[in-house]
Amino acid sequence: MSSNKNALIRYKTLDKCLKNKYRKYTLEDLIDECSEALFEFEGKESYVSKRTVQLDLQNMRSEKFGYEAPIEVYERKYYRYSDPEYSIHNISVNESDLKAMNNAVQILKQFKDFSMFKEMNGVIQKLEDSIHATSQKSIIHLDKNEQLKGLEHIDILYESIANKKVLKILYKSFTARESNIFTVHPQLLKEFNNRWFLICLYKQKMYNLALDRMESIETDDSLLYIDKDLDGDEYFKDIVGVTVAESMDPRNVVFWVDSGNAPYVKTKPLHKSQEILKEDRDGTLFKICVQINFELERLLLGFGDSLIVHKPKKLRLKMEEKFRAGIKNYQNLIVPEEN
Repeated sequence: MSSNKNALIRYKTLDKCLKNKYRKYTLEDLIDECSEALFEFEGKESYVSKRTVQLDLQNMRSEKFGYEAPIEVYERKYYRYSDPEYSIHNISVNESDLKAMNNAVQILKQFKDFSMFKEMNGVIQKLEDSIHATSQKSIIHLDKNEQLKGLEHIDILYESIANKKVLKILYKSFTARESNIFTVHPQLLKEFNNRWFLICLYKQKMYNLALDRMESIETDDSLLYIDKDLDGDEYFKDIVGVTVAESMDPRNVVFWVDSGNAPYVKTKPLHKSQEILKEDRDGTLFKICVQINFELERLLLGFGDSLIVHKPKKLRLKMEEKFRAGIKNYQNLIVPEEN
């Protein structure tokens, strides 16, 4: 057992003794109680020294851990709290703290119906009760959609990543005619644009699988899990979205945005690498350094005629092709006459 956990057990035991109004505890009694508590947790003899308990009492009295416990010695040998209502488990908060905690509770409540947060319902209720949270409407509204297909898979995927389990996933992509079984080593869950993805190892390569295309999932205990020890911040640092090409280097993407939309791009950068190259009354020239993927293309296209890609040339030509195809679609559109 770690020394930190040993200390927590001792503090909890000392707190129980010091607030007991019906028994007198000497230092030796406190030592015995702590030793017995550790024995119960570890299942083996664990004697706590006199110096250790004295240091624990000193730490509880101090501001070191925020306890400032009112421990007193009375009749020159017995230990107790001078305030019979005190406990280290009581949270001392001021009005400002309560307000901040109440706001946090209101945000947490927005996730109460989300599958992976269902176990939080009881915790949230306890928080509301303990801080006397007001039943105000939430001032902060988070974008979420509990009706998204595939959310029912989050629990098993989350647990499989945490417990390092290999999965067999029956999956049908948008382009596939039939469903296929993928035996994968799940690594990360990623949300992008209100859609969830599983980042996993499949046949020695990293893939992202959309949760809404998964038909069934089961664990495969016959295979040894391969842990790639992925760090999400590092893994996604050079991209917009979820599609990472391990063999592709990030490229400088230079694009111009008109003056009406440039402030939006300035205040909400397309990527953390974004910088301004030039600015005038007509618009702003930006640069980001990213891998060029499907999500980036969709994001740039979303700005319509207010954005022009300058570099790289291949991306610029692809954007031109998309816009020409869009114009052709509108030119060939036949709309039934309204009654």
